[in-house]
Amino acid sequence: MHLAYPAVLSALLFCTGVYGVLARRNAILVLMSVELMLNAVNLNLVAFDVWLSRAAEETLHSGQALTLFTIAIAAAEIGIGLAIVLAVHRARGTADIDRLRDTAEGHGPGDDDGDDGHGDDGGPDDPEGSGRPGPGTPATGTATEKAEASA
Repeated sequence: MHLAYPAVLSALLFCTGVYGVLARRNAILVLMSVELMLNAVNLNLVAFDVWLSRAAEETLHSGQALTLFTIAIAAAEIGIGLAIVLAVHRARGTADIDRLRDTAEGHGPGDDDGDDGHGDDGGPDDPEGSGRPGPGTPATGTATEKAEASA
């Protein structure tokens, strides 16, 4: 068998994985695309190991050993990745990568009012806009802010 067949198949698999990582918005589909790319690398490792073993009389089969190592790493990666995705989905209710990025930056899903998210835009009890609660407003925030508000 020629080396070109598995190399072309590996290139197609890898390109499909790259497209999946760049185009998908669901975190699970991105993880599946990363697995496709790792499988393309595994195919290349085994194909080149077989091709090089024909040239040498004594071979170490290092391509196959690296493939086993890559499979073990991929299994650990997918286990940890799925655990993280499930934890984030339970906490935020979505696995959409764009929405997760927006919430990580401090913007809620629909926060388009230009507010920076700190709540120091004034309000009826805060004419100066200092961000401190007024006399009738309950103190929320850190322990230091609560101690200052009660003093």
